[in-house]
Amino acid sequence: MTEVLFYHLERARLEDVLPQLVHKTLQRGWKAVVQTVDADRLKALSDRFWQWRDDEFLAHGSEADGNAQLQPVWLTTSDENPNGSTIRFLVDGAQFDNPAGLDRLIILFDGNDDGALAAARERWKSVSSQGLAATYWQQDERGRWVKKAESGSGATQQPSGPD
Repeated sequence: MTEVLFYHLERARLEDVLPQLVHKTLQRGWKAVVQTVDADRLKALSDRFWQWRDDEFLAHGSEADGNAQLQPVWLTTSDENPNGSTIRFLVDGAQFDNPAGLDRLIILFDGNDDGALAAARERWKSVSSQGLAATYWQQDERGRWVKKAESGSGATQQPSGPD
């Protein structure tokens, strides 16, 4: 069954959090797809992955690079999965409606954007109504990720977000 993870970004930028999460994914030997909403953002994320650290980059590709089956991370603006990954990251409000076949669906959203926060709340309700296991993560004042809510497996606490 697909596990859905919501990451509520308030203290850190997507450009800082996403590479860390992708790095952890690769360390576990998993492949991933990162889905965004437009080509400009895709290019910016690709550039960020190449420059992630002074001593390390995150190997990845996109349609512009080809050889999808060889790419550990695939960047896209569609619901494609050409590298056969079981991990999908959704950023910038990207939509992916069928998580069947995924181990994890990871949704990152800007908690300082009222529209993104409202959309995440609706997506939480949708995921919960499908009976999928979901966890909601938010950073504390030290920048550590803290689980704030979970659904599925009998738990149904809904995240409230900032008021």
